[in-house]
Amino acid sequence: MILGCGRVGSLLAHRLDDMGHSVAVVDQDAGAFRKLSPNFSGQTVTGVGFDRETLETAGIARAHAFAAVSSGDNSNILAARVARETYGVGQVVARIYDPRRAEVYQRLGIPTVATVSWSTGQIMRQILPLGAQNEYTDPSGAVVLAQVHVGQHWLGLRTTDLEEASGARVAFLTRYGQAFIPTQESVIQDGDLVHALYEIDARDRVERAFETGSGEG
Repeated sequence: MILGCGRVGSLLAHRLDDMGHSVAVVDQDAGAFRKLSPNFSGQTVTGVGFDRETLETAGIARAHAFAAVSSGDNSNILAARVARETYGVGQVVARIYDPRRAEVYQRLGIPTVATVSWSTGQIMRQILPLGAQNEYTDPSGAVVLAQVHVGQHWLGLRTTDLEEASGARVAFLTRYGQAFIPTQESVIQDGDLVHALYEIDARDRVERAFETGSGEG
């Protein structure tokens, strides 16, 4: 179930629908459903996203997952809490524009995507090519899988040395276009792409360690 049929909600609905999932989209503006193509096979329900009658009409009792991506922070978090606490939906995520509020709700157990922080991070990765390029972020926004630039210092050293210095986990390497999971004896070679897992708060330390060989810079 998706709350909000804006650009994000409609794109998400189409992707899930194309994958064969049963999708219901809720929006209080019936005109918003014009963003869905005629080929969309899911359900559309007009109403307030945290209203129980609306949610039940959309099939909340059968929902496996709930994504609140409307334009309002308050509506998103309230609807997400109702979905989880009242209807027991297992997978719930809310988009929040205010990163400070997102942190608060994160601690309350509601996975959030802080739009402003995420967008800023993506732009930074494009204008500053060195460092880390996000490839995956877990729904809570706490853990990142990223391709991280490796400085010349690390060539010829083991991936375990890199992990010890940075605190990150090397998930896999790409060498000559072929990905593989490193062993205890794997050595970093010139041209390798290193894909690492780390907590988002540790990004600066990880980038410094990968670039210079020291987590302290």
